[in-house]
Amino acid sequence: MARKARLARLAQLRRRAPALVLVAALATGLMGAAVALSITMTSDPPPVTSENVTIDVPEGPGEPGRVRLDATLYRPAATPAPAILVAHGFGGSKDSVRAEASALARRGFVVLAWSARGFGASTGQIGLNSPDYEVADARALVDWLGMRPDVLHDGPGDPRVGVTGASYGGALALLLAGTDRRVDALVAEITWNDLVQALFPNAASRTPISAATPAAGAFAPDGVFKRDWAGYFFGGGPAGPGGICGRLRPEVCAAYVQAATTGRPTPEIMSLLRRASPATVAGNITAPTLLIQGEHDTLFGLDQADATARQLAAAGAPVKVIWYAGGHDGGKPEVALQDEIGDWFDYHLRRIGPNPGTGFDYQVPGIFGTRRGIAPRTVHIPGYPGVGGGPGSKGAVAHRELALHGGPRRVFRPPGGSPAALSSLPGLSAALSDEAANLNGIAGDLPGQVATFVTDPLIDPVEVVGAARIRLRVAAAATATTAPASEAVLFVKLYDVGPDGRRTLPGGAVAPVRIGPLPADGTPVELTVTLAGVVHPAAAGHRLAVAVATTDRGYALPPQPAQYTVSLAGDARLSVPVVPGERSPGPVPVVQLAGLGGLAALVAALGALAALRRRNTAQADPELAEVPLVISGLTKRYPGGLTAVEDLSFRVERGQVLGLLGPNGAGKTTVLRMLMGLIRPSSGELRVFGHRVTPGAPVLSRIGSFIEGPGFLPHLSGATNLRLYWAATGRPPADAGIEEALEIAGLGHAVHRRVATYSHGMRQRLAIAQAMLGQPDLLVLDEPTNGLDPPQIHALREVLRDYAARGATVLVSSHLLAEVEQTCSHVVVMHQGRLVATGTVAEIVAGIGTVSFTVDDPAHAAAVLRDLDGVDVMGVERQVVHAHLDGLPRAVAVSALVSAGIGVEGVAARHALEEAFLQLVFHQEASK
Repeated sequence: MARKARLARLAQLRRRAPALVLVAALATGLMGAAVALSITMTSDPPPVTSENVTIDVPEGPGEPGRVRLDATLYRPAATPAPAILVAHGFGGSKDSVRAEASALARRGFVVLAWSARGFGASTGQIGLNSPDYEVADARALVDWLGMRPDVLHDGPGDPRVGVTGASYGGALALLLAGTDRRVDALVAEITWNDLVQALFPNAASRTPISAATPAAGAFAPDGVFKRDWAGYFFGGGPAGPGGICGRLRPEVCAAYVQAATTGRPTPEIMSLLRRASPATVAGNITAPTLLIQGEHDTLFGLDQADATARQLAAAGAPVKVIWYAGGHDGGKPEVALQDEIGDWFDYHLRRIGPNPGTGFDYQVPGIFGTRRGIAPRTVHIPGYPGVGGGPGSKGAVAHRELALHGGPRRVFRPPGGSPAALSSLPGLSAALSDEAANLNGIAGDLPGQVATFVTDPLIDPVEVVGAARIRLRVAAAATATTAPASEAVLFVKLYDVGPDGRRTLPGGAVAPVRIGPLPADGTPVELTVTLAGVVHPAAAGHRLAVAVATTDRGYALPPQPAQYTVSLAGDARLSVPVVPGERSPGPVPVVQLAGLGGLAALVAALGALAALRRRNTAQADPELAEVPLVISGLTKRYPGGLTAVEDLSFRVERGQVLGLLGPNGAGKTTVLRMLMGLIRPSSGELRVFGHRVTPGAPVLSRIGSFIEGPGFLPHLSGATNLRLYWAATGRPPADAGIEEALEIAGLGHAVHRRVATYSHGMRQRLAIAQAMLGQPDLLVLDEPTNGLDPPQIHALREVLRDYAARGATVLVSSHLLAEVEQTCSHVVVMHQGRLVATGTVAEIVAGIGTVSFTVDDPAHAAAVLRDLDGVDVMGVERQVVHAHLDGLPRAVAVSALVSAGIGVEGVAARHALEEAFLQLVFHQEASK
């Protein structure tokens, strides 16, 4: 008996062995996690010490005094180490860059952050990055580092040193590298190339402009004063006892007062701004340079970084360019981008880590734009286009030529330039909330002040990357009280216009132009305008519009009233830059993963437990990771012998609006229920983005669905129902896109009423909006147009097309043939649970449909068509011959008729998708 009991216990242990192993692993994981978390919580980051220092530098050329620079030195744990100078922006101080300096010191660099003269606790006056003052100060700081034993040296008095800064500090980094060969690497963020063009831009040129790089600007002389930005720029930092000049040097203050008063640059102003421009020394820079520019920056646009990149490449400097979804109007770079700065210095100064290369990265806003919680997509190209290496190795700029429509327009500028159009909030956008600062959707122009030219609706999406171009003609026209103006000041903008007419001005970007002289007799002047550089995805079905306005509140306007005639020139086309590339993977959170290393055993145990509970769940197929849906051999049989779906296979690609078409009872809803994990298939499988679909599979979170009618809490409002539904998913509220969903619903004030009061159509629209919450990658809708009236069906059709055009995928099941034909790009035809046909709508119609020929001799035409292989003449009605071509191209049939001397007056498809569907179903029935 004892032996039997021992054997029974042994058998029980054997049966429980997997569970015991899991328990042991779980316990080990918990212990390891506790130890790891204890280490993570008790271990300090690499020790960094800091010391406040004062460094004396000369007052300036021929000036006897000294300036005291207030600085902080950050030392890493191990020295000697390479050094980095960290410069601050205009209006800031060394404290403004404390976080960046500390992070670099933790990486192992000696870091020196200082307050530039005239800022913070430093003495002296602001010279606006003058070579005689601020740049000379930076060279003195390199000398100071060259005498320190804790700094790594490449030679006597030659420290291994890098320099970085943003805006004002970024220009200083470039100016220092261009005047001091000891700089070994640099990073310049959101800064200028030519301060004259930054503050007095002119985007109009009468000479050709290179199209090799994506954002080359015209950089024409005699530009338009950027009044609001200049006021913010100069008024943000020079606080002090010096009256209106504050701590600005007299010549800088005088230049600003002159520009703000007259709105025109004088030779003295241009000389001062030019000396503070990296363009003057970029030809001397050979140190590896990382240029980071903001895509939402109306102060220093993408054209400024483009010019710097071209100049540095010509000088032989290794250059990497990053455009990010931020800037002076859009915020600072995120942590991942700051890490790239550290990686750049690690490689070029410490000689560690992977080579960051000389590529080009740009960020593309998400499907509903760029806002908190929605990360932009990053596109990578091996090198900045047009700066060497050839199109094959470095990538190249392609140009989409879009025809523009619109005749000559008469526009006027009111006296004093008021009222003026609003495009952006210079200096304020980045400080406001996303909702308050986003003028993209409300920026507009005033009646009578703007000439607008638009494209046709886009057939496919266009991703604008850089500065678009247009040829214009501008002529002066006399007003009732004034003679024709001798010059024109205009503002050119690129709008994205949705199917509903709503206009979006990406980044608030404007291209100001000053054109002169204008002939007094009204003869037009022709010129090329380079629009402001942007990165913007324009969806299929949208239009691009070029607006030429006479006013903009951000710029200095001539006070005199004026009138102009604006028209398109040349071939009336808009040239849009496109830079194709590869999607860049997101950064790996190495530090966080290392800190949670002790949880590895715990995760493994939980994974093993999940595997035991879901043995039938297959691993993800990496080859299908980018494919929204693949159905293979799908079959569903119910008890009693009913087969709802039998051996169904098809594939859905990104960007498609696919119609699952079939009569009632074809098995469409059964397929969708299996897709959502609501029922299990009898055999076969469904994979969404490579993951096999099972009940509760995580990949289902990437699908938005509406199947078999809406279900809502009737005593709550529509808006509350949507919010509660999203809260139940456990995902962040910021990711929901509630406002966009409510706009899609189109219920107006009814969204605040109880759902119990809704009609069937209103419930249907609310259900579609619920399916689109969170901007799912795959949208699945079952008979979505049931209960909608014709205007609502038309609106839904536009929404679905637009949604797919932005990179998502839509699967619509319907038995309404006409609606599928107008909405969908692709079709899967089902009948009695089986696949009948699949392909594009055009392919289905072209391969099966009947063609009607209107001819002058129908009897002769019918005889000619019957002699063609595979053609069946279906009938003759007066002057029209109906024939089934069985895939024969229409052009071949028309050619045969014309060769026989028959006059062909018209050719048209007959009954389109409806006839194709009926023939497909009839053919299947007949084959049984």
